[in-house]
Amino acid sequence: MNIVINLNKTKDISSQQAVTRVKRLFTAKKAGHAGTLDPIATGVLLICLNKATKIARFLSDLDKEYIVKLKLGESTDTYDSSGKITARGELSSLNLYSSIEKVLSRFTGQIEQVPPMYSAIKVSGKPLYKLARQGVAIERRPRKINIYSIDILGIDLPYIDIKVVCSKGTYIRTLCHDIGNELGVGAHMHSLVRTRIGNFKINDSASEEEIQVKACAQYSIDLALSHLQEVVFDENAYNKAKNGLPVNISLFKTLEKDISEKFFSERYVRLKSPDKRLFGIGKIQDKEIKIERFLN
Repeated sequence: MNIVINLNKTKDISSQQAVTRVKRLFTAKKAGHAGTLDPIATGVLLICLNKATKIARFLSDLDKEYIVKLKLGESTDTYDSSGKITARGELSSLNLYSSIEKVLSRFTGQIEQVPPMYSAIKVSGKPLYKLARQGVAIERRPRKINIYSIDILGIDLPYIDIKVVCSKGTYIRTLCHDIGNELGVGAHMHSLVRTRIGNFKINDSASEEEIQVKACAQYSIDLALSHLQEVVFDENAYNKAKNGLPVNISLFKTLEKDISEKFFSERYVRLKSPDKRLFGIGKIQDKEIKIERFLN
């Protein structure tokens, strides 16, 4: 089966362990995930089976939504509740709502974020978390990310519940740690639920026990890529594309008229044959559709 599974990952298993279990359930030859979830996190984990592994990177690029519980007054070495407490802060001086709302607003928009030491980022081929376990700290370069919104869902000190919508590459653990530092009391991520990746929602996800029978949690490759604009080629353009040649967008008069030039700047699209069969992913660049990935 060449499908994408919307799995509701349980707590205390790694993303790779979840992939292995799903691969075994479907007796798939190949499997991979589109965006890691930490072991303590739950929620949407997209697992690609067999030929669907070819589209994993186009899914991992999608925006994410999380429900996060922060614990104020305690910083940890891992920035989450699985780590050792490294500092404690006094909450009595915290001007509750006004301080929290002001600080959260500083973390929306495009910001720079330093990845945590306890992460899978590799330095000289070695994951940072392995170095962190050895007590080694490596300087990490900040990365630009986008936090589209942070909404307060509830406050019951020392806990704050928030909903975060963000771009790929965002470390929610780091966000919690940085919010605590900005408040001057320290904080760490107590729990995390990923509720959405792009159009894949937690309400449509399935547990391991459900995934073989819950149809709404299973997506064809075409359906999984429905966030990409569909472009149907005529026979001439299709033959060019099959041979790896770029196709000028001027061949698609209706498409060119309906969609602005801005759309065509560095954008991925679904490529369909004349009989509307998905055969690849294209990238629109310099007014041409170039083959990015064949899916046959």
